[in-house]
Amino acid sequence: MTWAVTPHSDTHAARTLTVRDWERRKMPHPIVMSDPSGPAPAVPVFDLSLLDAVDWLRGQQSESVDLLITDPAYESLEKHRAIGTTTRLKHSKASSNDWFTVFPNARFAELFGEAFRVLRPDTHFYLYCDAETMFIAKPEAEKAGFRFWKPLVWDKRTIGMGYHYRARYEFILFFEKGKRRLNDLGVADIISVPRIHGGYPAEKPVAVSEVLVRQSSEAGQLVADPFMGSGSVGVAALRLGRRFAGTDLNPQAVRVTAERLRGFGAGREPEGLPPASQPGLLEMTDSPISEPTL
Repeated sequence: MTWAVTPHSDTHAARTLTVRDWERRKMPHPIVMSDPSGPAPAVPVFDLSLLDAVDWLRGQQSESVDLLITDPAYESLEKHRAIGTTTRLKHSKASSNDWFTVFPNARFAELFGEAFRVLRPDTHFYLYCDAETMFIAKPEAEKAGFRFWKPLVWDKRTIGMGYHYRARYEFILFFEKGKRRLNDLGVADIISVPRIHGGYPAEKPVAVSEVLVRQSSEAGQLVADPFMGSGSVGVAALRLGRRFAGTDLNPQAVRVTAERLRGFGAGREPEGLPPASQPGLLEMTDSPISEPTL
């Protein structure tokens, strides 16, 4: 069985269904704590930071996270961008860009070590990456203590750039700390969701992360992403009634994520975020999305 994503009928109506419309439509009830002495205050459903991924993980308590899903700006992206076999970003300068800082392969050991520490026993860790990075990341994660199960495949349903067998997929490495059963053993290892066009650079569809969140967590649990970008993992987590914590080095990314998550309930945001998006980012939050179907 393959998870397919088809456009919702509203996308063909006179008014286009937007990300904000859809996120609000599927908004879960806020998670609250009972207090017999008075009205129950809302527990923050998200907590955002503006920090380096590893530094942020080091600041989290040991065994405090229930699920980790992330997508580092891996080193091979710059190599492919330099030769024109992946998308050149709107704000790029030569082979580098001002959207995100490339995370070097040499730092995988410290990243995975901290990820293993902050995850509770019997939890899962999902890492988006390409075929080249997979051979570097897998052994480093295993050294940190993770068990590698298999690569999942995100089928983007349309081909991308390149010269040799143009890619239409991306890997999601599936790791485990301890032993945890997936919530649905009937889900296939291919997740078919259209790529996002005109969104945040390297943005992942919320529908892909929703599959992972459903499979590896329960309502009320904490999902974390130390390379959160525009917050698609956070949207998936809050939409499904989980809590979310994440960080990114780009202030614009943190601001966009905060805008997307505020509709789900109260949350914590770093001070001093930019007051307005760079051109192109607001279009991302208002772009049509797809609804997953089995």
